[in-house]
Amino acid sequence: MRFLHTSDWQIGEAFRFVDDETLAILRAERLEVVARIGRLAIDHQVPIVLVAGDVFDGVHPSMETLLRPIERMRQFPQVEWHLIPGNHDAHTGNSPWERLLLQSLPGNVVIHIAPEPHTILGGAAWILPAVLTHRHMSSDPTEAMDAMMTPPGALRIGLAHGSVRSFGSSDQSTHNLLALDRAKSAQLDYLALGDWHGMQKIDDRTWYSGTPEPDGFNLGGAGGGQVLLVELTVGALPNMTPLESGKFLWRSEHVTLSSAEDISTLEARIRTLHSDLSRVLLQLRVEGTLDLADREIFERSIHTGLGSALRYLRLEADQLFAKPSIVDLEAMDHVGFVRVAADRLAVLAQDSFNPQRELAAEALQRLYVLHMRQGAGA
Repeated sequence: MRFLHTSDWQIGEAFRFVDDETLAILRAERLEVVARIGRLAIDHQVPIVLVAGDVFDGVHPSMETLLRPIERMRQFPQVEWHLIPGNHDAHTGNSPWERLLLQSLPGNVVIHIAPEPHTILGGAAWILPAVLTHRHMSSDPTEAMDAMMTPPGALRIGLAHGSVRSFGSSDQSTHNLLALDRAKSAQLDYLALGDWHGMQKIDDRTWYSGTPEPDGFNLGGAGGGQVLLVELTVGALPNMTPLESGKFLWRSEHVTLSSAEDISTLEARIRTLHSDLSRVLLQLRVEGTLDLADREIFERSIHTGLGSALRYLRLEADQLFAKPSIVDLEAMDHVGFVRVAADRLAVLAQDSFNPQRELAAEALQRLYVLHMRQGAGA
């Protein structure tokens, strides 16, 4: 048996930190990836796609938001799509799932809202779904799988949404906590999980697929932007193949700068992230000290230059301080009020105990830029 395992589509995600233009593009891509998954299924001759929760990013999406992914799945009638609720779109009163079930759904889309075994491929395999009926559940939603009966020799495939690790002070402080050994206790051939947005192996039979279209800067090394091609044979371990599905590349960089050469190296490295930088979202944290001339280079090449090339640049430069050189100060004036102001700001900017150090450094940089532009006739 071959199927695709995916999860955490997060249709309608807010992306509150980006501008309106980027928001529209990122939201649209979370829909377009559904069609890419369908094409991957066709290309790899896969008849089943399992979606392990969080299809939608909230419990009250508009009807248009609800139906758009359904319509994209409808375009692949030879593929059967199986969906369960997640914590973002839990099966509560007036949930997205109740509203969808009142619509005329295509025959190739199956919504599981009860923890009951469901046969596929003519009885050769069974899906054992775990259903979240609240956003936060204190009980293990996969526990019912242990008692679910299936015919002898049939493949047993669990489908669930939740965490297998506690990140609080105790297991009770983590919601939707799943047993680490559920695949073994429920005699599952495979347990398809959703919730973590990076692809993760828990054991030989338990995997998180991750989100098929990345949506966070912390996923660079965790496998975001993929789906899992799973091949099962009775009595054998699953064979797993990650398939690329994402369009956008999310990266996080943390660098220390002290010279124009450092800036040039940083720019060159970022420009090699992708041949099309409009598909890259970058969180850039910079620290260090630059003289005023180099800080102007930084603003021109990184802040303005790369900021225009990238899809989105989140620049955090609050720890990048100005350290004016003698050449910088001489360029601003030998005498007069401009030089007096520059000297005073330079002292304040280099005083680590000064609570207005950052403000003084910014003022010094602005004074330098304005003075140089005035001297050039700008």
